[in-house]
Amino acid sequence: MTDQAAFSLRGRNPDVLTCIANLSNDEVFTPPELANRMLDTLAGAWANAHEGASIWEDPSVRFLDPCAKSGVFLREVTSRLTQGLATKIPDLEKRVDHILTKQVFGIGITHLTGLLSRRSVYCSKQANGKHSITKSFSDENGNIWFERIEHTWVGDRCKYCGASKQVLDRGEDLDTHAYAFIHTEDTRTRIAEMFGEDMQFDVVIGNPPYQLGDGGGGGGASSTPIYNLFVETALSLEPRFAVMITPSRWFSGGKGLDQFRDRMLRDNRFIKLVDYPQLYDVFPGVKIRGGISYWLWGREHDGGCEVTTMIGNEVVGEPAVRKLDAYDVLVRRNEAVCILDKVTKYRINGIPEPNLGDVVSARKPFGLTNQRGKSTKAGLQAPVLVYGNQQTSYLERSMITNNIQWIDKWKVLLVKAHGTSGRDDVTILGEPVVAEPGTACTETYLVINVCSSESDANNLAAYMRTRFVRFLVSLRKITQNITRDSYKFVPLLPLDCLWSDEDLYKRYGINSEQIEFIESRIAPR
Repeated sequence: MTDQAAFSLRGRNPDVLTCIANLSNDEVFTPPELANRMLDTLAGAWANAHEGASIWEDPSVRFLDPCAKSGVFLREVTSRLTQGLATKIPDLEKRVDHILTKQVFGIGITHLTGLLSRRSVYCSKQANGKHSITKSFSDENGNIWFERIEHTWVGDRCKYCGASKQVLDRGEDLDTHAYAFIHTEDTRTRIAEMFGEDMQFDVVIGNPPYQLGDGGGGGGASSTPIYNLFVETALSLEPRFAVMITPSRWFSGGKGLDQFRDRMLRDNRFIKLVDYPQLYDVFPGVKIRGGISYWLWGREHDGGCEVTTMIGNEVVGEPAVRKLDAYDVLVRRNEAVCILDKVTKYRINGIPEPNLGDVVSARKPFGLTNQRGKSTKAGLQAPVLVYGNQQTSYLERSMITNNIQWIDKWKVLLVKAHGTSGRDDVTILGEPVVAEPGTACTETYLVINVCSSESDANNLAAYMRTRFVRFLVSLRKITQNITRDSYKFVPLLPLDCLWSDEDLYKRYGINSEQIEFIESRIAPR
């Protein structure tokens, strides 16, 4: 075959790893293009730490993918090492054999992904098969390990991952999703059992499973994050570098992620974080609310992290090196940080302003879930008008179990979930409801504040409609869900006047460029 024919053939045949369907929304295959961006980031950091040396020219570097699915990371690492080590190991067969037996290691997350990863790396689903490109393995796993692991049940939950026994205690014909990397008390010993020796990995790289269904939500709709366990275990191995993809929901915490968020933000070893906030930009057709990000961690690094925001394949704004723990959540956009700094550093007589999050109610402000009452007051002894999901109805006052003293006050309500599952959320909050005395609400709403008069309630509702307030909420809101914590960046201002965006911009010294940024992201009401 001529060089021209070979080139033409490659151009007409797509990379199979760009074509395969994802396992689920929680176990997604990494596109080769993104895997290579991550490897480029790794290579740059390695060169910076090793006086310009190339990681791909070092025959001693060991790589581990602890959650291999398609094998794309290991395949691309092998390809780069094959080129980089050509001078040090001129014989191609010996070079490939060295790379695959001494440098590249993986752990399949299921039997299927173990086979697929071996096919991607060894060109054979059995490492010792006749079509394998290396002949040094004596077993079919090679250095891409998989064996079925069972959960360790304590009551109705797995002690390692929190999986539901009801959901995942099942027969041998189904995957358990008990991932070997995180189902052990001693990861180093487990790895030694897998690969035959106690080894130190220089690089850990991967795209872990994101979550497990936990049997909640009336049919299994509820789920528990699991990617945080992979990250924590990977970093506990203390590689020189770790580079991984995760959902970005940890930026603001949430179910099972608050401690993980705090641990990540306090870690000064993060070198670079690349954030894709928009749905579908990285994984087309896969709905990962809040977007995804990949990051590079370096064992010897101690300083700021370069944060970059991507929309599609384009960098938006300017990358900036900053401390991730400047606030209790990770503020995604670099342009937003300086605006938030102005708001949070505002002082009156040296005293910081209180924040709205301290007065917003918790979930179920009146103890009601989704109860529906009567359409009229007829027959009720002490009727209360209740705002519910897209409807109002009347319930007996005796059904109110929480915050009874609020019933006969003016108050402002906002829905606790707002936005679409689409790519953009430009409104952030729903339309405020000014609720008169004699009213309550179901769990559909949060009570933003209780007011002393109708005028104060109307002023608060107007304040909540401003772009300024909705922008500050957006910095903590990463999915449709809105909690009282979402309002912690919003100042609690006096309600004896009607606040406009212009008043608020002037009060906090927001300049024209910053105003333009706010108004490019938040639609008017």
